[in-house]
Amino acid sequence: MGRLKKILRILLILLLLLVAAGFLAMQHLKPEYEGEVSMPGLGKEVSVYFDSFGIPHIYGESETDAFRALGYVHAQDRLWQMELLRRVAKGRLSEVFGQQTLEADRFFLNLGIDEATNNTLKKIDRSAPAFELIQAYLDGVNHFIEEGPTPIEFYLTGIDKEVFELEDVFNAVGYMAFSFAMAHKTDPLLTHLRTSLGKDYLQELLGDGPSGTTLIRNFDEREQPAMAFSLSSETQRILSTLPLPAFEGSNSWVIAPQKTKNNSVILANDPHIGFAQPSVWYEAHVVTPGYEKYGYHMAGIPFPMLGHDRKLAYGLTMFENDDIDFFTEIIHPQDSNRYRSGEQWRPFEEVHKKIAVKDADTVSFTYKTTSRGPVVNDISEQMKDMPPVSMSWVYTQGENRVMDALYGISHSKGVSDFESAVRDIHAPGLNVMYGDRYGNVAWWAAARLYRFPDSISTKMLIPSDVSSAIQAVPFEENPRAINPPWGYVYSANNQPDSTAAGFIPGYYLPENRAKRIVNLLETRDDWDREGVKQMITDNTSPVNTQIIADLAREIKVAELSEAEIECLDILNSWKGDYPLNSNEAVVFHRWVYYFAEASLSDEMGPEAFQALLSTHLFKRLLAPLAARGPSLWWDDVRTQERIETKSELVISSFKKARNSVDRDFGPDSSKWNWGRVHTLEHPHPIGQIAALRSFFNVGPFPVEGSREVINNMAFPYDSTGYYKVNSGPSTRRVIDFSDIEQSVSILPTGQSGNPFSPHYSDQAELYNRGEFRKMLMNGEEIKTISKSLLIFRPTAD
Repeated sequence: MGRLKKILRILLILLLLLVAAGFLAMQHLKPEYEGEVSMPGLGKEVSVYFDSFGIPHIYGESETDAFRALGYVHAQDRLWQMELLRRVAKGRLSEVFGQQTLEADRFFLNLGIDEATNNTLKKIDRSAPAFELIQAYLDGVNHFIEEGPTPIEFYLTGIDKEVFELEDVFNAVGYMAFSFAMAHKTDPLLTHLRTSLGKDYLQELLGDGPSGTTLIRNFDEREQPAMAFSLSSETQRILSTLPLPAFEGSNSWVIAPQKTKNNSVILANDPHIGFAQPSVWYEAHVVTPGYEKYGYHMAGIPFPMLGHDRKLAYGLTMFENDDIDFFTEIIHPQDSNRYRSGEQWRPFEEVHKKIAVKDADTVSFTYKTTSRGPVVNDISEQMKDMPPVSMSWVYTQGENRVMDALYGISHSKGVSDFESAVRDIHAPGLNVMYGDRYGNVAWWAAARLYRFPDSISTKMLIPSDVSSAIQAVPFEENPRAINPPWGYVYSANNQPDSTAAGFIPGYYLPENRAKRIVNLLETRDDWDREGVKQMITDNTSPVNTQIIADLAREIKVAELSEAEIECLDILNSWKGDYPLNSNEAVVFHRWVYYFAEASLSDEMGPEAFQALLSTHLFKRLLAPLAARGPSLWWDDVRTQERIETKSELVISSFKKARNSVDRDFGPDSSKWNWGRVHTLEHPHPIGQIAALRSFFNVGPFPVEGSREVINNMAFPYDSTGYYKVNSGPSTRRVIDFSDIEQSVSILPTGQSGNPFSPHYSDQAELYNRGEFRKMLMNGEEIKTISKSLLIFRPTAD
């Protein structure tokens, strides 16, 4: 008995030692929010106050000092995120994740982001103010790498910390510019459908252009085949392996004084980005004698992409313009190593790369390039023997002044110099939203645009011999609206109205969110902060109720059972909203999925239909498809003896949807709750390991919202009828110039990417409930509320 007690005491001591070691390790690995840090290069002391949500408020005597401190605190919360983001363009993810990201590394090397960065760095003036601040920021990041604790992800993956350099900043912007690859997903797929089905099928799918949709109105006060489908499917498959979120879309609107209760501008913005942990944005408030900005920063980028101060505010949405084009190359009949370029035959250039792969041999990789861009056949073994297709991407063509633009935007004093900075954005295409304390509201579509011959569709593979006919469009012809008389500007990634350059081709999202935003803004002239907070979390779709009305007209009630009639009655009375207890939402989404599958999959084939589901085109075609009368798509081409009708497809898909919810949740419709099928989990790359999922991932949570409502909690469609949210508002911001210090925001999880930080997920529940927190700007309030102070002191000589 005594021996057993002795053993138990020893085990207890070992357990206590293990707990103590774990506690000490956690204390060592978490970010330091208070104390002192000695930093080389500082001119004077910098004070960083961390508020109750871990947001740093940085006070320095100079911008370079403040940006050094910004780099340090950004790195201590987000170094792992920075590390992954900088690896994408250089094809270095496989050093971390092994074979599973090898194809993604090949893909991004093939895009040429890293090559474009190298060309840009040869030409920049490193003594310019923008690059002095970038270097100061990098110095801060690298000081943390040298002196701070190593994030746990580096231990778990076995990689070493490395210093950050200027190229890493540009490569991070390059990944953002690539965005979500709609051209890669859409152009080859449409070419395949035109080739396999004919132009009539495609015309019905694409519709008649932008007429009849909700357009962003322009106003300026100054001037009132096999290869194709392989490329599409391969791109989707490869990008699904990325351990980083994609940029999807966004909402933003800026309300002019004549439409607000307090006669002051209000800006709202919620960029839609793939959900991940940590979330995309890092908030920081930087104050110096000549500069102040409360900004949202991407990992490794010193200038805020979203921001405000006491004079002006700005936000972004994705423009969705088509800035990637694919050209079918003409090969010399006697020499397969040469292609036609104008009137000449030129040799393909070869680019040789090596990819280091964790726990495997280094992989050598070669791809060809033309004068138009890289040949994309080399991204997959399937496509190597197919006719060559080259990719022309605006981001890698011509001068890159994106960093100058971000510096200029963040340092602008008013609408005029803000516009001057916006013109330097060539890619990604962005809707830049602006408002200020002086009553100005504005929107610019910022991108380098081109005019194509009328005979060419940029959504198809383009014959290479027409590339010489493509003409650049001057920035002055880009869509814009500056102080329009209707009292607001907005963007929901929808089609802008035409300009002198005509309609800009793109991959615009459907009018659902745009219509709701415009309808709400038009209904009142007394907007205030509380009203805009409610609007930015709005869950209602006016389009989805119209889809139900269009489909229900096709149903013969006599063909339905009593339970099915009851279900249809529930849908017909639906308001198109998405609370957690909605039963209508569950049936609606299953119904439209089954209807689309029945209409399109037989002609396209199941693989092409699955490819279509991941495009913006699918989102755009649902409402027109439901409203369409006669159509080639209604007939099931697999049946030879008869021609099916729309009514048959509508009824069969409705019955299928009703039976599926009955099967999954029982016949009681009160149990068909949206919150049971619509859930959100924020995935960390290491959370893919089942044993570590609960430690690194945040969630899952049942969440309100849906695809293409203002609260755009988006998900991919599939046959399961369960909707795992994969993208949505990456922040919600409301900037109110009637009382700038009461402006509010929220992050999806938390400020820190360090799982040992108390700010790793402390905003998640607020976010899910549609709540906000104040963005502190008053210095006295910040010092009173903040419980942590980190002081950076110059290193003694």
